[in-house]
Amino acid sequence: MTAQLPIHRNGATAARLLVANRGEIALRIFRTACRMGMQTVAVYSDPDALSPHARGADRAIPLHGNTSAETYMRIDKLLQAARDASADAIHPGYGFLSENAEFAQAVIDAGLTWVGPSPESIRRVGSKSGVKALAHARSVPCLQGYYGLDQSDERLALEAMRIGWPVMVKAAAGGGGRGMRLVTRAEDLLPAVQSARSEALSGFGSGELLLERALLHPRHVEVQIFADTQGHCVHLGERDCSVQRRHQKIIEESPSPAVDAGLRERMGRCATELALAAGYVGAGTVEFLLEGDSFFLMEMNTRLQVEHPVTEMRTGLDLVEWQLRVASGEPLPLTQEQVQFQGHAIEVRLCAEDENFVPHTGKVLHFRAPPLEVAAGGALRLDHAIAQGMQVSSWYDSMLGKLIAQAPTRAQAIDQLAGALDHTELLGLPTNRAFLAACLRSEGFRSGQAVIPFLAEQGEAIRKVLQNKEHATLISCGLAAVLSFNTGAIGDANALPSPFPRPTRLRHRGKLTDCPATTAVQAPVGMVAVRVDSSLWHAQQAGVDFFVEDVSFDPPAGGHAAAAGNALRAPFNGKLVAVHALVGVQVKQGETLMVLESMKLEHSLAAPRDGVVAALHAAPGQQVAPGQVLLELEAIG
Repeated sequence: MTAQLPIHRNGATAARLLVANRGEIALRIFRTACRMGMQTVAVYSDPDALSPHARGADRAIPLHGNTSAETYMRIDKLLQAARDASADAIHPGYGFLSENAEFAQAVIDAGLTWVGPSPESIRRVGSKSGVKALAHARSVPCLQGYYGLDQSDERLALEAMRIGWPVMVKAAAGGGGRGMRLVTRAEDLLPAVQSARSEALSGFGSGELLLERALLHPRHVEVQIFADTQGHCVHLGERDCSVQRRHQKIIEESPSPAVDAGLRERMGRCATELALAAGYVGAGTVEFLLEGDSFFLMEMNTRLQVEHPVTEMRTGLDLVEWQLRVASGEPLPLTQEQVQFQGHAIEVRLCAEDENFVPHTGKVLHFRAPPLEVAAGGALRLDHAIAQGMQVSSWYDSMLGKLIAQAPTRAQAIDQLAGALDHTELLGLPTNRAFLAACLRSEGFRSGQAVIPFLAEQGEAIRKVLQNKEHATLISCGLAAVLSFNTGAIGDANALPSPFPRPTRLRHRGKLTDCPATTAVQAPVGMVAVRVDSSLWHAQQAGVDFFVEDVSFDPPAGGHAAAAGNALRAPFNGKLVAVHALVGVQVKQGETLMVLESMKLEHSLAAPRDGVVAALHAAPGQQVAPGQVLLELEAIG
């Protein structure tokens, strides 16, 4: 039996809470713990030694190592840190070991309070296969699938044929969209199984997979539940998480545009019955696929969700406080009838990635949060762990923070959130800031019609909108950015001299633009810019966010530029996990030659053109840096 958390020890000394996590979720948990009078303990890896979360607690303990496997996934190191800090309890946050029953048991066996569901509950519903078995017994709707122990390729192929195409391959453990592959034909199944198994094993320590019939145009709607040790369980409404890339959410909102009161009651009842059947305690999320008014269980997350602020903004509740109070043995503070909802809330995930969803590393050279004051009956909230000068590494997830808006209506929340993104200044490396704002303003999202394939179907149109905006402001923003540094200004390009003193050639998205010496330049209002390296600038102005190079003094393109097309280079930091190319073998443009793991995801690297593999410069298991040549091609024949 788990020890109960003494919120205050001996009537005066505060309980001490260790958060076994990093980044924005660690800071978010610290805020509530401090408000409740607790002392806080951070843990950090070597790359996170100077991170905001390591400086945001009363005490910080090093875990020594770089990778998740060496640090935040090491149960022994986390327990030793708890002992060193004389901690009373451990909160796992989300990700890493948050849904690991062995970690929960180890915390309990060490005499500490585990802020989460029991190990038995995690085992019962934390596995997608396990929760489906419980759901079938409770008549919770599920899709046809295979959840068996036989994980051989042959058995999975037979079961896929039985289910019929399309089929979804899923990791049985973990979440966050990792280890998921959509398969529409038999010949693609084995590669998808191998890739999903590899990603699941790396991310969750288990390569177990399941298969399900795939719905092609559903919504992803989840229900937040909460249960205490007295047998009470409530739901706190639903969140629509349909806007996703790589099966990972980037926009979440509540209420769902597709859920009415009757459907909400049915989904909420299924979610709470499932939790009670599992003997669940604490915060959890039951995830469904919704098609029309029919819903089907996906999985249950036995932890606090990334998107929990959406629910907090609508209910006015602090879910971390609820977690800590339930861990101390207190009953839930509200009954289902007492839960109140206000207005509409939307969250976006700010990530270090470009508009094509490719993650990037680099240094944050400039950061300024948007104004967060209450406006028009609503509010803004920014949960983040961003600091100017911090290095975003390839070791961890690309998410930097979350911006959340709450307003009386959905349209007001959209406008408020998009405007806040426009006023978020984050420069030095690519982010999805402008893409998120454009996505919120798109007709498909504003109309409430976005389903899971939304970005796959509408992403290119949204990118085109962004690129048109960039080209429209290229001269003003590009010249202003370059001039700001040629004249010694740093970051603020609003008071620049004019006219521009020399002919300038700019390169943006691979295209050259000549700006004559007579071009007068006046930086747009609100523009900021930073110099990334000797010739590269990052400029931002409202919904425009782009990189521009000054190539005025570059020599004409020649043999070197042509030779560059013969090389396959690493697009970002990461570990090479597979090499499919062989020296002397002919390949076609677009063919996958290597697989690079970065920010907890696997990325296929394709041949830049037809050719014959002339040389390999990297091997599986090797860490590679951005721009590093991995492979060279030569012309066929």
